[in-house]
Amino acid sequence: MKYNLSISFCVVLGLLMLSCGQNRKEEKVMHTQKQIIAKDILGNPDYQAISYGGYRKKSRDSQPTIPQLKEDMKILSAMGVKVIRTYNVQPKLPHASNILKAITELKKEDDNFEMYVMLGAWIDCLNAWTDKVPNHNVESPNNAGEIDRAVALANQYPEIVKVIAVGNEAMVKWATSYYVQPDVILKWVNHLQDLKVEGKLSKDLWITSSDDFASWGGAEDQYHVKALEDLVKAVDYISMHTYPYHNTHYNPEFWHVPNAHEGMPDITKIELAVERAIKFSQKQYDSVASYIKSLGIKKPIHIGETGWASVSSDLYGDNGSRATDEYKQGLFHQQMRAWTNRVGISCFYFEAFNEQWKDALNSKGSENHFGLFTIDGKAKYPIWDLVDKGVFEGLTRDGNSITKTYDGNEADLIKDVLVPPTKEGVTTPH
Repeated sequence: MKYNLSISFCVVLGLLMLSCGQNRKEEKVMHTQKQIIAKDILGNPDYQAISYGGYRKKSRDSQPTIPQLKEDMKILSAMGVKVIRTYNVQPKLPHASNILKAITELKKEDDNFEMYVMLGAWIDCLNAWTDKVPNHNVESPNNAGEIDRAVALANQYPEIVKVIAVGNEAMVKWATSYYVQPDVILKWVNHLQDLKVEGKLSKDLWITSSDDFASWGGAEDQYHVKALEDLVKAVDYISMHTYPYHNTHYNPEFWHVPNAHEGMPDITKIELAVERAIKFSQKQYDSVASYIKSLGIKKPIHIGETGWASVSSDLYGDNGSRATDEYKQGLFHQQMRAWTNRVGISCFYFEAFNEQWKDALNSKGSENHFGLFTIDGKAKYPIWDLVDKGVFEGLTRDGNSITKTYDGNEADLIKDVLVPPTKEGVTTPH
């Protein structure tokens, strides 16, 4: 009898241990499967965001393969990025849908892999990108299909797509090739919000439009129209762009070296100039916030784009504003991340990798060089520290290991650094 009781005790104990183990497994599965929604992501510094295009060639006709996209997603994940932004869902450019497939495969291979998407739907005016005169008061008939495809992808991949952005810089007046009036964006935002109410889109999916700070009321009065007010009410959050880099040419007052700084070391002049660039972005952010507040509306405001190019043969290079090099790119990236993380702003930094299709006829055009990585996978100065930490060990891009630009020689990098002009003229190079 004593022997049988001992056996019974062991059996019961074993069953209890098995039950506890099973419960822990179920808890782990539940934790892994916890639904992350846009509200959890945006403004959360644990979910770093970046704008992403995986194009390697000079034409988007050459689409990156799913294995290439998976390589890129692993690289971005290693550096702490968990949210990427795409720009269109055009039928002949399956880039966004392939990204979603790539992320799905990675999640199947690793339950702990996390990557979410802000899915862009491109919006144009009538006659955009044709030899006809753009009609900015009438929208392109292609817009409806773009929205339908975005909806389909959001429903197909609800665990990945957390935001739909209606248009990219689609309202700002300097986008002369394609901009539309705010009522067009409002129409499609309302359409998507209605689908959420009808249960045809997830109620947790956030809807926005990603546009220049001016388009969100942060600049001239010409943007302050009733349709914009209604749009602010309709979106789930404001996604604004701010580019002090471009304004080193178009609005350079903040960029020029003040007379009082002329006797300072060149590196100090540069560092102070980048600090002023950050303040320039903060001022634009505040101008949008003030406009939204003036309407009596409360909406989160996040940065849908900002960035700094590392090469330029145009307005921002040696013969222009002298804003362009990897050293300044590194300073800007570091300070922009520090500011936005500190105050709870998501920043879709532009961009992950260089893309040469953007200025295919000019290899040194600045638009080709906003990436934190070169096309062949070299890490630029802003993320040299991540290479030192070994976060990219075992990862490759198109067969290339992740190494530093300039072979990691900061002295060589500094030789290419340009000093901003003084208010009277151009500062002598090093």
